[in-house]
Amino acid sequence: MSRLLELYVAVDVEADGPIPGPYSMISLGMAVAGRADLTFYTELRPISDEYVPAALAVSGLDRDRLLREAPSPEEAMTAAARWVNGLRQIGRPVFLAAPAVWDGMFVHWYFMRFTGKSPFGVTGSGVDLRSYWMGRTGCEWSETRKGDLKRELGLEGLPHTHHAGEDAAELAQIFEQVLRRTTG
Repeated sequence: MSRLLELYVAVDVEADGPIPGPYSMISLGMAVAGRADLTFYTELRPISDEYVPAALAVSGLDRDRLLREAPSPEEAMTAAARWVNGLRQIGRPVFLAAPAVWDGMFVHWYFMRFTGKSPFGVTGSGVDLRSYWMGRTGCEWSETRKGDLKRELGLEGLPHTHHAGEDAAELAQIFEQVLRRTTG
């Protein structure tokens, strides 16, 4: 039996509050580890009037512009699902985030709410970078922050911008190096 190539889809979201539903995912980025040519980015129209100004400020996105110009969550998540499902032509997409709890919570909720299913499966589960690193290296949780991993892997110059597309690409590069370090 031949194994299907796993494609680790690094996912990053920006949101205007701590949980989906009352608050909105306002951008979504995805990038495949080891395949810089495979990326996806979208902004999303907010789904409620509620937001936390400090959370919104992290992304630097203009909420009024998103309300006027961004695709609806249905349009954005349908496009995202189409992109993830298109990866099946070359392998099996596996969700990857750091932390998977935060990004996964928003992504899974949005897929389920606005498309009826997640291209990452019924549970929307996947790989958490910090847990993976801890398991592979035996280090403590406190040693798994992204900055620590970047320093350990020689990726200090790799920026973290709070742009979901750029941060997904950053995560994909980090995970690619983690895989090289821990499996090869």
